[in-house]
Amino acid sequence: PEGKALQTTDGQGLAVQNAGAGRTLVATRELPPYSVVPLQLVDGSTEPFDAGLRVEGNLLENKFIRVKLNTAGDIISLYDKAHQREIVPEGRVANQMLAFEDRPLNWEAWDIDIFYQDKEFTSDPASSIRIVEEGPLRVSIEIERTILDSAYRQTISLCAHSPRLDIQTTIDWQQRHTLLKAAFPVNIHSPLASFEVQWGQVKRPTHHNTSWDWARFETCAQKWIDLSEPDYGVSLLNDCKYGHDVKDDTMRITLLRSPTKPDPECDRGEHTFTYSLLPHAGPLSTETLQQAYVLNDPIIAIQNSTPTQPAELELVSTDRENVIIETIKQAEDSNNIVVRLYESMGCRGPVKLECVFDVEQCFASNLLEEIGEPLTTNDRTIRLDIKPFQIITVIITPNTSGV
Repeated sequence: PEGKALQTTDGQGLAVQNAGAGRTLVATRELPPYSVVPLQLVDGSTEPFDAGLRVEGNLLENKFIRVKLNTAGDIISLYDKAHQREIVPEGRVANQMLAFEDRPLNWEAWDIDIFYQDKEFTSDPASSIRIVEEGPLRVSIEIERTILDSAYRQTISLCAHSPRLDIQTTIDWQQRHTLLKAAFPVNIHSPLASFEVQWGQVKRPTHHNTSWDWARFETCAQKWIDLSEPDYGVSLLNDCKYGHDVKDDTMRITLLRSPTKPDPECDRGEHTFTYSLLPHAGPLSTETLQQAYVLNDPIIAIQNSTPTQPAELELVSTDRENVIIETIKQAEDSNNIVVRLYESMGCRGPVKLECVFDVEQCFASNLLEEIGEPLTTNDRTIRLDIKPFQIITVIITPNTSGV
């Protein structure tokens, strides 16, 4: 509200930006995982904030990366300023929409046959390119284009504190027997690409040297895929799409299909989705996983008219970045707390699970929440040993006298 400023309970002022539609961007400090952090509105005005964001014409830039578009609306350069790397190969374009004739021999709503790539169509040049955000926390360029008979609008955004480039797409999909992909050629050479599966990852070849490789031309993945050299890589994140392919140096994500059987109107109409490009130093790391979670599960802000505790409240955490807490819930048949976590990078070793409350007892469990072996606890700490990609479920009984 006008005449108000946002700050933490210890008096630290926070930069804000009006994002339209009644929304506000807030530059918080780093937040602990699974935490509750109170903020407060106070009388005054927000202090000026400059994080080096720039947008002009067909260019977006922050302190991490610089992005250039051509007049058609394609990305022709994505330069990593910190590591002095150009990500888009010379003479090629990224974020290129590609449509293919998609007529599988059988089960058209379920199958994709490799010959779909025989007929390829590209987008028309942009009918409009304009700056829609120019603030201290985020800058955005909006592009309007058409591919075949389907019009779409893309908002390409860059935030102040991240090298992640977000591309939000809204498309009025009117095609039949057509498959839509977005392609990202990158200056990375690797024989293997990584694909996230549920609570883990698999590696697939980026070549078609064998009949097995040739048959795996489309690969499912969850929130991200990654192509990395030993010292540098690029991740492609998304918030709701599950088909991908990586061939040589090109990463592609499958966005839409339009079969007519069994539903003749399948997927016709408006769709909105976001995918992101994340350059990173070194090979695949937990940075990709963290950014994928941020994209899919953004921070929830709730306005509360009642006083809150001034301290940050971090419910549970681990001492290993590669061990991700995926679920916290109340047990189905008691007041115990169920925590499910997994190892994400193929490592093993001891793990400490820290709770904000005193632990009376803790047991290993399974998906049915059946009590297993007791685990070692010490006040608010639970000690575990975890194996590569292992999923662990624990049931915790809080010590209510210590709360």
